Amino acid sequence: MTQEAGNPVTVRPAALRRGDRIALVAPSRPSHPPRLALAIDWLAGRGYQVQPSARVHERYHYLAGRDSDRARDVMDAFLDDGIAALLCVRGGFGAGRMVDLLDYDAIAAHPKPVIGFSDSTGLQLALYARAGLVTFTGALADTDLGRHPVDPLVASSFCRLLERPEPFGNLPAAEDELISLRPGNAQGPLVAANLTLLCSLLGTPYMPCLDGAVLLIEDVSEAPYRIDRMLTQLRLAGILDRLSALVLGTFDDCFVPTEMKDSPTLEEIVDDAVGDRNLPVVAGVAYGHTRRRVVLPLGVSVCVDGDAGSVVITQAAVL
Repeated sequence: MTQEAGNPVTVRPAALRRGDRIALVAPSRPSHPPRLALAIDWLAGRGYQVQPSARVHERYHYLAGRDSDRARDVMDAFLDDGIAALLCVRGGFGAGRMVDLLDYDAIAAHPKPVIGFSDSTGLQLALYARAGLVTFTGALADTDLGRHPVDPLVASSFCRLLERPEPFGNLPAAEDELISLRPGNAQGPLVAANLTLLCSLLGTPYMPCLDGAVLLIEDVSEAPYRIDRMLTQLRLAGILDRLSALVLGTFDDCFVPTEMKDSPTLEEIVDDAVGDRNLPVVAGVAYGHTRRRVVLPLGVSVCVDGDAGSVVITQAAVL
């Protein structure tokens, strides 16, 4: 497979159209049936057909079936010409256990949108690293599309990115506006990821090359020292030296009052990790473990203005 900057050449999937069939896959935990029913109704209301995989309700301990079975469901969806996209049903844990069981050459030959969030970060990073596939992070069937009503930002960004072959534009802020933490301008492919799961792939063949990338990170329920430890791991691994910019999403239930005795703030931890590197840093993107969240394309070009505090997607995510 042709390589470019350490990753396969980026492959953008086709835009979704009314009547397309979306496969529901469970690379992590099994679905919650009432939530899944709501998600299916929402997708049907958008004009899609929905096909749940065999494992969405199966249970093997805390997983939706054994690793080989969950991987087979994912591969079957990629290889089925009647399936236009894959939507992960739920997060939790387990996607990383099956990334070594997938056929990435076959996936690259049958590119389709993969939509997920949280634990599926591991799967989506692996798809980018090994197949060059642009995927979509920020929406799960159960926890996002299975709400009534679906959050307007989740719904609008899901539809804009997957249905329209045009750049998304400015990323929204979690609160009033994005915050500039370090000045400078940069551009590169966007890699949006849960910090814990990103670090879990370091040193494996499923970690994307981040040379020149714009890394956007988020996490949930991690104490400040753990955030510090993971950013230190990225620094010691040389990741921060290779990025073109660093962007922060939300870190929910991480920097709460009970954790803050003698603890630095997120901004202080990031500042220590970045050190004297000439690395633009922007914070406050509405991407993380909150109900209001923007869906993001992993692998498309973005521009970061660390002076003005903006992040702009400049490339269409679908064809």
